[in-house]
Amino acid sequence: MFGPENLPYGVAAPPGGAPRCVVRLHDDAIDLSAMRLPVPEGTFAAPALNPFLALGRATWEATRASLIEQLEAAPRFPLDGAELRLPVQIGDYVDFYSSIEHATNVGRKWRPDNPLPPNWLHLPIGYHGRAGSVVVSGTPIQRPHGLRPSFGPTEQLDVELELAFITGPPGTRVATGRARDHVFGFALLNDWSARDIQSFEYRPLGPFLGKSFATSLSAWITPLQALEPYFVPARAQDPEPAPYLRTQGDHALDIELEIELNGATISRTNSKHLYWTFPQQLAHATVNGARTRPGDVYASGTISGPTPGSEGSLLELGTGFLNDGDTVVLKGSAGSVSLGEVRGTVAG
Repeated sequence: MFGPENLPYGVAAPPGGAPRCVVRLHDDAIDLSAMRLPVPEGTFAAPALNPFLALGRATWEATRASLIEQLEAAPRFPLDGAELRLPVQIGDYVDFYSSIEHATNVGRKWRPDNPLPPNWLHLPIGYHGRAGSVVVSGTPIQRPHGLRPSFGPTEQLDVELELAFITGPPGTRVATGRARDHVFGFALLNDWSARDIQSFEYRPLGPFLGKSFATSLSAWITPLQALEPYFVPARAQDPEPAPYLRTQGDHALDIELEIELNGATISRTNSKHLYWTFPQQLAHATVNGARTRPGDVYASGTISGPTPGSEGSLLELGTGFLNDGDTVVLKGSAGSVSLGEVRGTVAG
């Protein structure tokens, strides 16, 4: 895993050193700031990938080709003992609700007579999250407090198995056919949820304190180019989406995903089950004139599959909620391309 067909991007600090932009090769970090690459001088000087993401698809692809040519002699340091940071400075964070299995499963618990909202099949539902609460994988998770309806720490702390995409050049009203020009890559994401707080507060305006306390993001962004071999046909949509949401070609990702709780795998699913795909999510998020920026994070929402054991949250699995000290690890891979992991331990 993490071989030359992968080469995910991140930010890492070697022991005693400053953080810098890197690419992962096996268990080493390649120092991008110390290489001759087809980017403007200083692109990798800051400890965040935003300047590189802003350069666009042609530069991303040229840089990847140059990296592959120079791999043997590339300057590197071992990741063992290195500190991993958030790979981007996040300006905006959007969380969608794109799995019809997840939406139906949750709807049956909270709205048994009407599991899917009437608009669900017509557009990718989402909400604007709190960018400042996104933390890198491995960060301890504090149990949030809120009204549930009595005030106190959540008694229903949950996980959400998600796949996020990270945008590059600024853009607005991004057509589905242009999504690849604006999406740099993908990363695993866990949108931790306090279900008791969420269920008490979510009507009429949706998620707030039940979601905004912590969201864990992988330290590694897998470039879209590495995942091109794993695009497959998306599932059929009925009714047919509005014209701005229609797509052509393969745009669902065949990525195997799993949830591990305290060392035991409790769920396995695949991102190809998503009803709304990333070009549709981006088109919908920008159709009103909203702009993307380098480093913005757009999450899929919980990914659940159609069979028992493929649910993407504890609420659906029916296994109970998280206890203090529990460790959750989300994993993902597509063939020989690993998306790494998202890890978090409930600190209490």
